[in-house]
Amino acid sequence: MASIHKEVLLDVPVDQAWAALRDVGNAHRLFAGVLVDAKLDGDVRTVTFANGMVARERIIDIDDRRHRVAYAAQGDPFSHHSASMQVFGEPDGRARFVWTSDFLPADVGPKIAPLIEEGCRALKRNLEAQAQRVA
Repeated sequence: MASIHKEVLLDVPVDQAWAALRDVGNAHRLFAGVLVDAKLDGDVRTVTFANGMVARERIIDIDDRRHRVAYAAQGDPFSHHSASMQVFGEPDGRARFVWTSDFLPADVGPKIAPLIEEGCRALKRNLEAQAQRVA
């Protein structure tokens, strides 16, 4: 497994999901429960996970037209990493979140898959809770 692809349906409009996702310096808010901190220095984001792991991620692109953020994790345990997170509007007014991560070596997959699963759950929980507070 050198690729992980996850999709999650969100009970929020695409504009709300995109506003949160494109705020790359505050990823710890969107992914609260999985991330405890995020700092942006130029185009490099340093995130701290709840388990204590720290990762440096270069932000490659924030595409407002496609509602897509692309980034690349740097350093161990990866010899290569590229990922994108994107939101799409659904016909019923909800948003669909898509996270694709491509990486080497392939044996890192079982280590990062749970973080991606937890991240998807956290994003859904946090966005939907925010929508409830606003409503």
